[in-house]
Amino acid sequence: MSGPNTDYDPVEVTPLQAEEVQRMREEALAAVEAATDLAELKQARLDHAGDRSPLALANREIGALPPQARKEAGQRVGQARGAVNQAIKAREAVLEAEHEERMLAVETVDVTLPARRTHRGSRHPLTTAADLIADIFVAMGWEVAEGPVVEAEWLNFDALNLGADHPARTMQDTFWTEPADHHLVLRTHTSPVQARTMLTQEPPIYVVCPGRVFRTDEYDATHSPMFHQVEGLVVDEGITMAHLKGTLDHFATAMFGEGIDTRFRPSYFPFTEPSAEVDLRCFVCKGVPGKVEVCRTCKGEGWIEWGGCGVVNPRVLVAAGIDPERYTGFAFGMGIDRTLMFRTGASDLRDFFEGDVRFSSSFGTEI
Repeated sequence: MSGPNTDYDPVEVTPLQAEEVQRMREEALAAVEAATDLAELKQARLDHAGDRSPLALANREIGALPPQARKEAGQRVGQARGAVNQAIKAREAVLEAEHEERMLAVETVDVTLPARRTHRGSRHPLTTAADLIADIFVAMGWEVAEGPVVEAEWLNFDALNLGADHPARTMQDTFWTEPADHHLVLRTHTSPVQARTMLTQEPPIYVVCPGRVFRTDEYDATHSPMFHQVEGLVVDEGITMAHLKGTLDHFATAMFGEGIDTRFRPSYFPFTEPSAEVDLRCFVCKGVPGKVEVCRTCKGEGWIEWGGCGVVNPRVLVAAGIDPERYTGFAFGMGIDRTLMFRTGASDLRDFFEGDVRFSSSFGTEI
């Protein structure tokens, strides 16, 4: 029996050569060290530790090597990336400390000075955005519906065709209240308001439901365990996907201005069938060749995900006591927070929840 063949012709992949990896590592460490504030450090992180950084692209090239050479190349690239991440973390700690010292110095209040004139207040931008969205649909003849944030498990899941084994029921997504035998949750979407509406009203139904929702997400620049959604529901005779598309096109135009394009991508939601994801044409690069490739807003896609939608699943209608042979409908759901970020260019979701009046007052009473 012959032994394993150890003779191979190594594939030369320039980014994986020791000298090239060392050069990329030193360049990244120099950029991190040169960052003088958190904004510059964030840019250095994107350039040298992000998904499209030289070291990340080099890591993808490991698969082009023969099996015998992958281990050494992987260790070389992994050690370089680890060193860069450690340097970023250390530099971030230094810059945050310096930032706090500057803020303490700048925001020091002399309590011996005379009181200042009370500034005019402003509405919270999320409240203003929710009211604007409600006004758009009220002008179309719809009604605004509301419901409790502590919701029955049946209304939050079962009535919307989310079965007992659906992963959204687990602690990974849902805040459950105690005692557990009360079967109450902090609602994970505003769809229970739709279920309540269908149980208490006869079709035709045209309602929009803005409100707070809760999920066990991390708290960062784009996620929060508490955020805001707006959902729409229509149940009437002869409703089709075309009505849904026209409604969302009008909604997008009202929020983002004339000329905004939307598209549907096939998707899956238990409470709609068929279902789709709604994308907006990137309002920064407009999908123009030459600009879209470098656009950080849409990450080179030319489109930005906005929300989900679809035709109401007949099982949801049956659960609410509505005849699916006579009535059809559509539903959609968008994040108010994300819509406001798209509309205003805000880059960090946490700014909406930190309570800094300087941020809120910049919006005034309108958005």
